[in-house]
Amino acid sequence: MTDETHSPAGTSPLRDSARRTLELEQQAIAALCERLDAHFDRACELILACRGRVIVTGMGKSGHVAGKIAATLASTGTPAFFVHPGEASHGDLGMITPGDVVLALSNSGETAEVTALLPLLKRLGTPLISMTGRSGSTLGRHADAHLDAGVEREACPLDLAPTSSTTAALALGDALAVALLESRGFTAEDFARSHPGGSLGKRLLLKVSDLMHQGNRLPQVSLGSPLRDALLEITRQGLGFTCVTDEDGRLAGVYTDGDLRRTLDQHGDLHALRVDDVMTVPGKRIAPDTLAAEAVRLMEDNRITALAVVDPDGRPVGALHMHDLLASGVI
Repeated sequence: MTDETHSPAGTSPLRDSARRTLELEQQAIAALCERLDAHFDRACELILACRGRVIVTGMGKSGHVAGKIAATLASTGTPAFFVHPGEASHGDLGMITPGDVVLALSNSGETAEVTALLPLLKRLGTPLISMTGRSGSTLGRHADAHLDAGVEREACPLDLAPTSSTTAALALGDALAVALLESRGFTAEDFARSHPGGSLGKRLLLKVSDLMHQGNRLPQVSLGSPLRDALLEITRQGLGFTCVTDEDGRLAGVYTDGDLRRTLDQHGDLHALRVDDVMTVPGKRIAPDTLAAEAVRLMEDNRITALAVVDPDGRPVGALHMHDLLASGVI
């Protein structure tokens, strides 16, 4: 291969084809804005009033888009799932109840497997939202709300393969999901609850108490302890610091690896020192119910790698290290 093949600039038949495709699909999405009307509002109202779930259906490429729309709705506060229209006619229609709303996708609006559901939906009294390229189609005419996802032409040079039409439907589905999300007041915390395994979920749901070392793994010594005892505790626990507590068990300060370096610079004889003489007062601390993401910010702002975790009375209940946050995926 030549260098030209990898160059982002210039031109080639392949890149020219790609640009035409992207331009046509961009135009298809832009045209949707001009066609948004009261039917879009009605579709949102039907879904917001829905006591059940949004059942999204479609055949072929429209079916793939429908599956993605269902997943997007479900993850943004609108309970939804995909039902294959062919399977619906052979038993899966039992998944649909009068309290649901059906969102049916078909570019032509005449897909046999989808239109076959119309009498059954009417009998159930289930509201129908259609997303088609033809408002006068069977699906368009029988829907309670019709979303016009029509395109002037497909990006496919044969004007046959679903390309611009599926892109437009996907974009319109996203627009519907976002409008509903905003109408519901859906928050980042709500989103995280739907994505507990993702990085966002970890940042928004994990608390310090979920990650902190506690019990026998909590490094601590008492005020008045020889510095040697503090160094042994730091070494034993391996967290780079130890809590120093007063006679009531409250955090009086901390002694860290960084403090040790300063101690070596400033004191010749370490044997005579007590931890009180060289500890950091009062020491950075955090509450156990604080979000782990807030602990990251506190550590970064103060250029430290560990924190004492204290209860409302100021007593150490745990210790948190940057490595714990890294291992958990919070950062």
